[in-house]
Amino acid sequence: MNFDGLHIQGSGTINGQGDNWWKLSCKDNQKSCQLRKPTGFMIGHSKNVDIKGLTFEDSPKMHIAFEDSTSIHATQLTIKAPGNSPNTDGIHIQRSTNVSIHNTTIQTGDDCISIGDGSKYINITNIECGPGHGISIGSLGIMGKTEEVEFVHVRNVSFHGTTNGVRIKTWQGGYSDARNIRFEDITSHASTRPIVIDQYYCPHKQCKNQTSAVKINNIAYENINGTSHKETAVQLSCSKSSPCRNITMKNINLRNEKQKGKTSSYCLNAHGLRNGRVHPNVPCLDKHDNF
Repeated sequence: MNFDGLHIQGSGTINGQGDNWWKLSCKDNQKSCQLRKPTGFMIGHSKNVDIKGLTFEDSPKMHIAFEDSTSIHATQLTIKAPGNSPNTDGIHIQRSTNVSIHNTTIQTGDDCISIGDGSKYINITNIECGPGHGISIGSLGIMGKTEEVEFVHVRNVSFHGTTNGVRIKTWQGGYSDARNIRFEDITSHASTRPIVIDQYYCPHKQCKNQTSAVKINNIAYENINGTSHKETAVQLSCSKSSPCRNITMKNINLRNEKQKGKTSSYCLNAHGLRNGRVHPNVPCLDKHDNF
């Protein structure tokens, strides 16, 4: 595409009419599924792009994709698809740098925002997400690929009934790093899993155990509050061969949405520090008063 200095602004709706495509999804229709569904709106190999004010609705696959691009600014967007529509990510970022997404509302059947390999200096602020699968780093490392994501800042996000809140997901057998990622000022309204690191990501449950893993390092969570739909509100499932390191949590308060319900955490091969109130307790992180 090779745009430089493209500005798109308006109040109209781009409707992908994806309903017939969803019926052919491999997720629900293994015998006669259609893998090559179109993305609703894509910017690739471009720089200095601004998008403002548009509504994107019912895309066959991803609603918006930014790939191989730099200096992208998207604001005041609305993205809508049913919660059961397959693979309808709101915004997907891949191999791109200096991308900012602000003041946007996303309702969809997959990740509200997904950040793929090669993405750096990503700033996500003031997002309403739900239904959907939350905001995800990854998935990274599929089929042993070397993939890297770093310098991501996610701030002022509200999740409404999502399957995840903030999530990092990597396949076994991958390489490279997910590092220098910060999640802060997050509110969860009955998300199923508000905080997730999953280094054993395998959606079809047919993956072999492998020794290599994408390294996860320097991940910060601060001021994350609200409710969890299930008891396990914090899940840190990290690799034995490549544990998660330098995980920090500060001022976390996640309660069960049920008045008398409890919340808990799950830790596997995760290391780091916690400060202030951290509820539920995350025992694999050492208590520290100065960070």
